[in-house]
Amino acid sequence: MEKGRSVTLKHLLIKEKRYIGLQFNTDKIIHALVKQLPDVKWSNSFNMAYILNTKQNLNEIFKIFNGVVWVNCNQFFDRNVAKEHNETIDITWFRKRELPATYRVCPLSYLDKLELRKYANNTVKTYVNSFETFINYYNTKDLISINESDVRGYILKLIQEDKSNAYINTAINSIKFYYESVLGMPNRFYEIERPRKQKKLPKVLSKDDVLSIIANTNNLKHKCIISLLYSSGIRRNELVNLKISDIDSKRMLIRIESAKGNKDRYTLLSHSLLKDLREYYKQYKPEKYLVEGLYGKQYSGQSIGKVVLNAAIKSGIIIPVTPHMLRHSFATHLLEAGVDLRQIQVLLGHSSSKTTEIYTHVATTTFKKIKNPLDS
Repeated sequence: MEKGRSVTLKHLLIKEKRYIGLQFNTDKIIHALVKQLPDVKWSNSFNMAYILNTKQNLNEIFKIFNGVVWVNCNQFFDRNVAKEHNETIDITWFRKRELPATYRVCPLSYLDKLELRKYANNTVKTYVNSFETFINYYNTKDLISINESDVRGYILKLIQEDKSNAYINTAINSIKFYYESVLGMPNRFYEIERPRKQKKLPKVLSKDDVLSIIANTNNLKHKCIISLLYSSGIRRNELVNLKISDIDSKRMLIRIESAKGNKDRYTLLSHSLLKDLREYYKQYKPEKYLVEGLYGKQYSGQSIGKVVLNAAIKSGIIIPVTPHMLRHSFATHLLEAGVDLRQIQVLLGHSSSKTTEIYTHVATTTFKKIKNPLDS
């Protein structure tokens, strides 16, 4: 097999029929082999050859190209591994909703696939709501007949309504999930353009502001919540799922299980926070989760957001403060204290160092070395 000679298989839907697309660079040998395929055609719009999607035709592709051309199936077969986390999927909200008679509900197969993939409850709800908004926009069209032009029209509508890039990307993801994962047609909408990613700097609080927020909490539980978010840099959802057993007081570490990207990691445990946590444990007696609501249930992410916002308002901070701002502040303050960027990346659980490097743009150490021309 000659190095670099390959054919990539794609899923195509043409006039509501499923086809196998064959994408390849110009090559005489590949062209000659493709012509041997049964009833093969060429699509100018997709710029690739295609044949009817049948098991026999798929076997014929492997037979003809065997030993001569590498057949790349990475985008043809759905190889996504189910995420492992301990959160139980709860879709009772889906069944209990009161909806208009004409409302188009998300197919149950969509929910089944989300559950099979073990998506987090927040993601399930976001995807379902986003996909339902889309299918109700085209409520007179069969789902299978919706094409790339329809999706582009919908995305253009969202742009005209001044929806955020995050909202639009979620809409695209929810649509692609149905056609690619539920119907088993990966890359049906691979040509859909996404909004250009905005390069916004994280909002960071000063140490004094953080301490003021902690001092203005209503009770010990709220104090521990905010102290945990800031002193460990954990995400809101990671705090919700944090168990008592995840606090390692001997090693002064906090274990984060099945975090974003399905990764486990350790982060820092503050000595002063540990004292508060021990007192908190005596007072509130949590059974499983470190922070529990009524009747031992998990504390909600929304409640954590309110705790942070209310304490910030009481401390006189003008801008709305979120749990994620405390995570940004944790990373920035470590960087300003001289902690290596790679160590911060590990503590935050970032897959790429590029994600962590954004804090170099907001750390004051970057600017303190520069003398202002007005002061010279």
